[in-house]
Amino acid sequence: MDEKVTVPRYRRAQGSTFFFTVALADRSSTLLVDHVDRLRRIYRTVQQRRPFETVAICILPEHLHAVWSLPDHDVDFSSRWNLIKGGFSRGLEPQERSASKLLKREKGIWQRRYWEHAIRDDADLERHVDYIHFNPVKHGLVTQARDWSFSSFHRYVEQGILAADWGGDMRDIAGNFGE
Repeated sequence: MDEKVTVPRYRRAQGSTFFFTVALADRSSTLLVDHVDRLRRIYRTVQQRRPFETVAICILPEHLHAVWSLPDHDVDFSSRWNLIKGGFSRGLEPQERSASKLLKREKGIWQRRYWEHAIRDDADLERHVDYIHFNPVKHGLVTQARDWSFSSFHRYVEQGILAADWGGDMRDIAGNFGE
């Protein structure tokens, strides 16, 4: 008996669409999952003030990946990330900082820079969304994507875009993702 193979049907993102990797300065930290409610609250606040759609996201202990779709004619993702990173850092204890971070009044929690990539087409979007959802498995945090709670994977399952037992295959997810 032939088994029916279901191919995920990702919808097209509107406006300008970008993939991001944003990391903490201390790559051994678990700050993002330890304070995930704080991160979510700040993220929502920024999203309300400076609208964007979160196409996909995964929060890991020391970095996160996201695909955002910005409104038409808006490519200002940098101020949004600045607000998210600054809002998250306020109220947390400063980390060990360099002289330049002290001068700029940075707490040393985040890496200054982040990886960004403009999504080129539907295949590029699918590859990046799959990468995001598979990332906790890649890093050995879980054995199946469905077991990581800090991911948009669960929304994709609820919407019928991905099956609950979707596992992805890193061989099919080729590219540079900023890690």
